Order: sequence, then C-alpha cells, then structure tokens
Amino acid sequence: MDFLEIAKLRQSCRSYDETRMVEEEKLLSVLEAARFAPSACNGQPYHLTVCRGEAAHEVAKATMGVGLNKFAPQAPVLIVISEMPYVKSAGVGAKVKNNDYRSMDIGIAAAHITAQAASLGLGTCILGWFDDERVREICGLSHPVRLVITLGYPKAGDPLREKKRKAMDELVSFVE
Repeated sequence: MDFLEIAKLRQSCRSYDETRMVEEEKLLSVLEAARFAPSACNGQPYHLTVCRGEAAHEVAKATMGVGLNKFAPQAPVLIVISEMPYVKSAGVGAKVKNNDYRSMDIGIAAAHITAQAASLGLGTCILGWFDDERVREICGLSHPVRLVITLGYPKAGDPLREKKRKAMDELVSFVE
C-alpha cells in the first residue's frame, strides 16, 4: 500500500472492537513511525505515553466532557502526546520567527502514528478535547498534554466513509 492509499483509507475511528487487543509488535511499529517523524532541528519536543488497561479507561473518561468522545473507552490503547521543551536551536528559531514549531512537530508525529496504524489495519482518532489536568494526573506528566489518540481495531462492518475535502483548485495554488 502506498502513502496515498493509506491517506485515503485512514479515517477517524469511532467504533472499536473491544474484544481485540492491539498486538505488541503493531503498537511498537506505530510508535516507531512517530519516532521517525520529522521535527524542527530534530528536537522531537514531545513525549508519548501509552495507556492500556485501567489507565486507558481513565484517560478515555477524561476525554468525554460535554458529551464528546463517547467511543473512547472502547479503544484498548490511548496514546497521550505531551509537549516537551524545545531543543535550544529550535527554541531560538521559534522565538526569532515567532512560530510555534512544537505544535507543528506534534501534528506531524500524530500524522505518522495514524498513517502507520491505518497501514496495519488499526483505527485511530485524534482527540483534542480532554481534561489536561486529569490526563496529566493519570499519566504522571508534568508537561501540557496536546493530543490523545485512540488506537484499536475498528468494529467489524465499520464502513469507510466518503471523504469530504476541498477541491484541488480551492486548496492549491501554483506560482512560477
């Protein structure tokens, strides 16, 4: 499967098969994809906390405010991405250019996680709604949590939804 096929296949999974656990080798492969994600000055200003069992259930509950993410407890694995300090060179660049490289780097790592998961037949959903303080408490983290990713096998029969995207000419300009 090439990358474009993976991009077309990947979708936010909101219905997980609670009877299937993610195999250790697949989980490690997903984490390895994040490890090789590009980042500003190769600083990787994030930490991944893998939650399974009771920790996953508790983190899932912390993502369910105002009726959102009701599916999260079905996922056997939740990956918490917390923001870490810049390496010096990226920190200087961020200050000089007034650009938030950490957020970009975290987004790129999340994209690598979700793409690799899709290539392995796993479903993911990137969650931006969560109780930061509660997730940090559960995971023993001192730095801000930026994303939580659910990971598991989609339920049988979970259909591939039609992608609704902007037309190419709305999204892309060419300048010569």
